[in-house]
Amino acid sequence: MSEAGGGRGCGSSVPQRAPWSLVAATAAFCLVSATSVWTAGAAPMSREERQKLGNQVLEMFDHAYGNYMEHAYPADELMPLTCRGRVRGQEPSRGDVDDALGKFSLTLIDSLDTLVVLNKTKEFEDAVRKVLRDVNLDNDVVVSVFETNIRVLGGLLGGHSLAIMLKEKGEYMQWYNDELLQMAKQLGYKLLPAFNTTSGLPYPRINLKFGIRKPEARTGTETDTCTACAGTLILEFAALSRFTGATIFEEYARKALDFLWEKRQRSSNLVGVTINIHTGDWVRKDSGVGAGIDSYYEYLLKAYVLLGDDSFLERFNTHYDAIMRYISQPPLLLDVHIHKPMLNARTWMDALLAFFPGLQVLKGDIRPAIETHEMLYQVIKKHNFLPEAFTTDFRVHWAQHPLRPEFAESTYFLYKATGDPYYLEVGKTLIENLNKYARVPCGFAAMKDVRTGSHEDRMDSFFLAEMFKYLYLLFADKEDIIFDIEDYIFTTEAHLLPLWLSTTNQSISKKNTTSEYTELDDSNFDWTCPNTQILFPNDPLYAQSIREPLKNVVDKSCPRGIIRVEESFRSGAKPPLRARDFMATNPEHLEILKKMGAASSIDAEDGLRFMQEMIELSSQQQKEQQLPPRAVQIVSHPFFGRVVLTAGPAQFGLDLSKHKETRGFVASSKPYNGCSELTNPEAVMGKIALIQRGQCMFAEKARNIQNAGAIGGIVIDDNEGSSSDTAPLFQMAGDGKDTDDIKIPMLFLFSKEGSIILDAIREYEEVEVLLSDKAKDRAAILKGKMIPSYIINSNPEMENEEQPSSENDSQSAEQITSSSQEVDLVDQESPEESSLNSQPESLSPADMDNAASVSPSEQISNPMENHETTSLDGECTDFDNQLQEQSETEEDSNPNVSWDKKVQPIDSILADWNEDIEAFEMMEKDEL
Repeated sequence: MSEAGGGRGCGSSVPQRAPWSLVAATAAFCLVSATSVWTAGAAPMSREERQKLGNQVLEMFDHAYGNYMEHAYPADELMPLTCRGRVRGQEPSRGDVDDALGKFSLTLIDSLDTLVVLNKTKEFEDAVRKVLRDVNLDNDVVVSVFETNIRVLGGLLGGHSLAIMLKEKGEYMQWYNDELLQMAKQLGYKLLPAFNTTSGLPYPRINLKFGIRKPEARTGTETDTCTACAGTLILEFAALSRFTGATIFEEYARKALDFLWEKRQRSSNLVGVTINIHTGDWVRKDSGVGAGIDSYYEYLLKAYVLLGDDSFLERFNTHYDAIMRYISQPPLLLDVHIHKPMLNARTWMDALLAFFPGLQVLKGDIRPAIETHEMLYQVIKKHNFLPEAFTTDFRVHWAQHPLRPEFAESTYFLYKATGDPYYLEVGKTLIENLNKYARVPCGFAAMKDVRTGSHEDRMDSFFLAEMFKYLYLLFADKEDIIFDIEDYIFTTEAHLLPLWLSTTNQSISKKNTTSEYTELDDSNFDWTCPNTQILFPNDPLYAQSIREPLKNVVDKSCPRGIIRVEESFRSGAKPPLRARDFMATNPEHLEILKKMGAASSIDAEDGLRFMQEMIELSSQQQKEQQLPPRAVQIVSHPFFGRVVLTAGPAQFGLDLSKHKETRGFVASSKPYNGCSELTNPEAVMGKIALIQRGQCMFAEKARNIQNAGAIGGIVIDDNEGSSSDTAPLFQMAGDGKDTDDIKIPMLFLFSKEGSIILDAIREYEEVEVLLSDKAKDRAAILKGKMIPSYIINSNPEMENEEQPSSENDSQSAEQITSSSQEVDLVDQESPEESSLNSQPESLSPADMDNAASVSPSEQISNPMENHETTSLDGECTDFDNQLQEQSETEEDSNPNVSWDKKVQPIDSILADWNEDIEAFEMMEKDEL
């Protein structure tokens, strides 16, 4: 998002139909005015420290971009653990996430305007020459229309925008003659066949060479697309039309937006997640501000900012009113059903909604932006990164994190709007976490599991396009940037489009079609940006007062619906029965269940919500019966703890979650399968033994290496090429006998992960690893050891560590090119198209190579036992302590009540709701 825009001027004296140049200028002034209010009472970060952090961002970008150019270019993306490029078709398929790759040097194109923002004008000129020389857009490959538009078309247009700016300045790009624009136009025409539908909504995929429907195209049979996929085109397509004069692009994008607006649910004014591109029927009828819908809302508001068309603002305001009415449950943003918007569709949130506080800043609604941003920051402080999805009580739902930039984006815009130095400290935390946990020798690796700190062999192009841009701008002063950022708007991929496009090639009719569909409430529309004296009271601690109640929200796990429950308590109404509070021995609870769905529409909604919670609670408890994944961290030279592999646990041996981690050098056992007495006990004595899967049971392998003196074991899959790209992690089960005699820790690695260690042994001979429940801080691992200076520089917290000085110990820093590799988890810039959850699944007791999975136990434990968080809605501090005490009394008096006993009395009730249960189960299985 751009700091420009967001209103029709800063005072009511600005006329409604002000010239657009005035709109852009006054919108920028709005944020400047807001900043002046906040800085009055805040202690700002010194310019020296901001410059230091800005320089650190530059170094981090150089590390990521330099390694991509050295090890991956001209491939689309860098695989930072194996130091090579990701080429479509040459790596195991990751499903829909690979649809972003089109063999068009994606990362280079996505990074073009970042180079200029970071003042790397010479590198930008070199990069443009490489794009023009090497990139081919006529490849026989099926790509995502959405991803290709925001990353490649947007990247080319952003590069063109800044190329002509530099050319006008007279120092760089004097040779440039709109070549990037011509490439963008070529790509635009290649995407147009996707719009050949009766609705005007584009197909989700297209073949760059053959288009749609032709046999050789291998696409064109899809019927559904996500709302964001069809509604995130207008900025790039309109800019292409305005730059070139070819109106067809803007016309097609407008038609798609018009159709989505027409198909919104009229009573709620919400849109669903996926829609049939031929019939216009909603396929998924849940609605939120995260994956699948997010950038549709963003582009409505930004289309108004860029194009000056009132209808886009009116549509956005109508949707925004519905979002704040139904989806916003401060500080949470929860999906609801479009036909029953008072009914939540799920009890978890995805990471993509982190962009929404930034959009609220552009809208001018600062208070909820501060609240949601602070809630997200508390989640990050707990897990170091924002998990792909987390529950309303802030447990990890999906554990991966592909280095998404949305939270950094919102942090930047909140700082621009408030001037509050608190957000500089937030940005500093983001920098430290990236360097400490994601930095590897060949770039930055996505997190496979935020709980263990393990990595994926993945560095998406959006990391360079967005993350470094927002972080650098956060700490930069106006004079640090060679052009005026206020003259541009950010696309959803943070590409820069000039605001002067609003007055260029205006051949598109600006007929206000909004009124054709609904009567609008005039009070919903703000034609001026907010009065800062009202929005920001004359209290320098205003923002802090909003954040303070949320400081411990994650630790206290005060769940959703706080405001609504408070209101119901004050009115004397009884709070609804929640699944986690239900007790089958409580006659009152059974009576409430019988009424659900029969007495009134409110009871019916309570019943549906209760069933949803019961299903999700059951699913969560089944997952909790399984052991979480473990971590294998390579700590010896040249890795120094920067490569973390996700490992499957064992149901026997030392439990790493309850005992100190095991650290040692690795050695291969002989025989390698470990199925008989080892012939090389001296080699594995006091070390962690490597053994191959197959030919005997896991427990037998463990006993043999333990008898040889090993302090731990790593079982490596014998299925060559296996990885968690295509298979989930699992637990190694025992042999059906007593395994208490096994005292050492045992972990399992797939073939791809195991080859990391085997390759390291071949190259470095001595390889030391750490077996633990999660990755350890590198500062703790390397404390007291002499380490290369570049490791210290990548971890600022270690700069003050005492280093032993000895001639024998002194080492020179060397550049490392690790041969390590890791597995890629399905997900991408917008997981509206795909996402996987990697939970361990049990293996059968006899692992004779096939290792059939053991299904989760049918007996579900008591939901009151081992529960880490307070009761949903009923036990938040500051209201109704009596309920809390009563709940605690019931728990104490029934400590051994089994879940099995609780379920049986309501079997007949559950039978009446089979249809609802199936619907919620489908929702639970839905991928983002």
